[in-house]
Amino acid sequence: MAAAESPPNLLVQARNLVLNRASGAEVGVVLGSGLGAFADTLAGLVRIPYPDIPNFAEVRVPGHAGNLCLGRIGDVHVACLQGRVHLYEGHAPDEVVFGVRLLHEIGCRAVLLTNAAGGIRADLAPGDLMVITDHLNLMGRNPLVGPNDPAGPRFPDLTRAYDPELLVAADRAATGIGVRLKRGVYAAMLGPSYETPAEVRMLQILGADAVGMSTVPEVIALRQRGVRVGAMSSITNLAAGLAAAPLDHGEVEATACAGRARFVALLTRWVTETAAILGGP
Repeated sequence: MAAAESPPNLLVQARNLVLNRASGAEVGVVLGSGLGAFADTLAGLVRIPYPDIPNFAEVRVPGHAGNLCLGRIGDVHVACLQGRVHLYEGHAPDEVVFGVRLLHEIGCRAVLLTNAAGGIRADLAPGDLMVITDHLNLMGRNPLVGPNDPAGPRFPDLTRAYDPELLVAADRAATGIGVRLKRGVYAAMLGPSYETPAEVRMLQILGADAVGMSTVPEVIALRQRGVRVGAMSSITNLAAGLAAAPLDHGEVEATACAGRARFVALLTRWVTETAAILGGP
């Protein structure tokens, strides 16, 4: 990013480009590793590659396409980040949350985030879907460090980081399509190395149910702006020390892709439920 410009000015440039190409949106979605297929189902799809958007950081991780996708689910206008940038790629925290701040700038009042995660709790297995009820930020980074984002307060309250109504909406969506949805606490680690078995035991003691390398910075940035947040993990593997096979990113992508139809159906219903909660402008 250009150091001479303030983050709000950088966002204005990006917002103007997006709104010149497509309508705004009311519900935002962030699609994690291997989960990008949802964006392809949008009606009236407009796809804007991240490199076309001023000041948007480059995506370098397999399984993350790197597009802003805008379209509709029924009458609901949706904007999807098809892939995300991560702290472990060497990006600054401001760059990591630039995309979700842009979703807010183009009108999103709620954002649903997804990720691929390793299961820690004994009843979580590859293929499970877990709605996130709370998080542990163990990344050693916070996107609000530095000058305050004028769109929100200096010291935002994260007591209800994950919106209770959107949690209920996720359960309702899952019931509606016959999918079992679990709940749990997500621990965010910096990565890019997977955790050691000792670190996983530590996470168990701290109360984590699943672990990954994303999502939490975006949640913090969104809540600081007053955006309602829901988040869901696709459990793609067991965390280190809990399975015999070595951990591999290819396994993460393969497991996420194997559950694609179920994931798309659930997320589609969750978006619709979320829009109903938001109501009018």
